[in-house]
Amino acid sequence: MKSKKNTKDTINIDRGLGTVVRNTGSAYMVRLDSGELTPCRVKGNFRIKGIRTTNPVAVGDRVHVAKSADDADYITGIEPRRNYIIRRASNLSKESHILAANLDCAGLVATLRDPQTPTTFIDRFLATAEAYSVPAILILNKIDLWDEEDRELGGMIKILYEQIGYKVYMVSAETGEGLDSLKDALKGKTTLLAGNSGVGKSSLINALVPGADLKTGKISDIHHTGMHTTTFSEMIDIPGGGELIDIPGVRGFGTIDFEEEEVSHYFPEIFKYGKECRYSDCTHTGEPGCAVIPAVEESLISQSRYASYLSILEELKDPTKYRKPF
Repeated sequence: MKSKKNTKDTINIDRGLGTVVRNTGSAYMVRLDSGELTPCRVKGNFRIKGIRTTNPVAVGDRVHVAKSADDADYITGIEPRRNYIIRRASNLSKESHILAANLDCAGLVATLRDPQTPTTFIDRFLATAEAYSVPAILILNKIDLWDEEDRELGGMIKILYEQIGYKVYMVSAETGEGLDSLKDALKGKTTLLAGNSGVGKSSLINALVPGADLKTGKISDIHHTGMHTTTFSEMIDIPGGGELIDIPGVRGFGTIDFEEEEVSHYFPEIFKYGKECRYSDCTHTGEPGCAVIPAVEESLISQSRYASYLSILEELKDPTKYRKPF
């Protein structure tokens, strides 16, 4: 290959395609298709057209790599993504943050206690997965801590979400209960694992992937919330095939780039009954002939799911609503 002029930052050796397996914020690790792992940089002006994000490259991205005259490897381009998971970057921010790309599955790890995962958080995550065409599952962790009341609630949550169409796994990273069926579900897939801080995501990965040795943290006795133990995003190989993408715990899940008339499409059961509304542009907030509100009143749609739907509509009208800890 003919080299270009050897000035610093000049790209002169094409190293081919690879997959981003780690993102520490400013640096990336790429697994080239040859199998080699190489640290990469990104040019300061590197951006993806049409997507305003805090991170132009995400774990799971298929990227082009080239070596510069300064002997450093650079990401020079990104292959089209088949899908990705994204959230609002911060309170009132108009920018987004891509959690991971090119996924077969998005798994949300949730807990009923120490800490308690809000249903609004669950529903916003699932709605975002629907919006960006990523199949999603719900993983209820720490079942070893459940008392009789928790077991009843956990059973109700399982019924609720499985009736909608989401598979729910009830597991304990501590005792290993329920992990076999979860392992089967993850086999051969690239799966994002997300969740609030403290839900035991790192412990769960350690249980699923022997030798992962991820750092785990304790729960705050005062606030019953978790401390961040994962500080960067990383792809971890699953024995027998497949990958898990571990990301830092998130305290809020703000939606972004949703259109008001599309939000109901991301709640399958609301979309189902919405087809029977008198008006095709019904927002299900009180219009005459709405079929969704009667379905809520008759418990055909859960009150919690409808409340989550309304919370997203409120956020679209007033972004300051995202100050709430969803």
